[in-house]
Amino acid sequence: MEREVVITGDGSTTIHLPQWDEQYHSKHGAIQEAYHVFIKHGLNYFCFKKEISIDVTSSAVEKSQKVWNEPISILEIGFGTGLNAFITLLEAEKLKVKIEYVGVEGYPVGMNEIEQLNYPNQLEANGKEPLFKTMHEISWEIPHAISNNFSLTKQNRFFSEIEETNSYNLIYFDAFGARVQPELWTETIFKKMFDALKENGALVTYAAKGSVRRAMQAVGFLVEKLPGPPGKREMLRGTKHSMTQLK
Repeated sequence: MEREVVITGDGSTTIHLPQWDEQYHSKHGAIQEAYHVFIKHGLNYFCFKKEISIDVTSSAVEKSQKVWNEPISILEIGFGTGLNAFITLLEAEKLKVKIEYVGVEGYPVGMNEIEQLNYPNQLEANGKEPLFKTMHEISWEIPHAISNNFSLTKQNRFFSEIEETNSYNLIYFDAFGARVQPELWTETIFKKMFDALKENGALVTYAAKGSVRRAMQAVGFLVEKLPGPPGKREMLRGTKHSMTQLK
């Protein structure tokens, strides 16, 4: 499928698929969306158990007390450009937490496209450009220590092939939208996500469609509607709790 690198609303790049009229990230701002959905409402929520307002250059450590001090296991559904993994690496250093990150991707992005992405520069991540490149150059299927606080395992497989149980604290669900790939937003897929999470784990996604929310609820998620990133009114977060905890 044809792919082209384009500039989004906040100056950061993403990959556009003309055939689908779909992007890997929000056209309103790739970096803004990633921080809002996956860091603010995902990683920070999990670490601090409350919402924390952040910007891309400040650390939330100084603003609140962490309630989680063990390594955090994260599964990303749709590794794609590596943006979500890269900003999570940067946040791991700021928050001083260890993260074990697994990124699943059925159709890996080529290095010729990766080299056109401007994330290290836009994030003002001075000296971190080699780490972003390394994330894409490492071999698939085995863990690699990218930094002292961040290890990455890239898996070249389809989301339907995920069979892990009780394995992850947090899931970044960043698949292409239901408009172009509805099969990725079904009860079948979300049951796999629910099973893959550890107790008290959370799944965050930019999506907010009623059909997505209902599919998540049907497999057991406690689902919250949250304010969306620029260009979207809402997003969803689902948490996994036992029935005992909910009583």
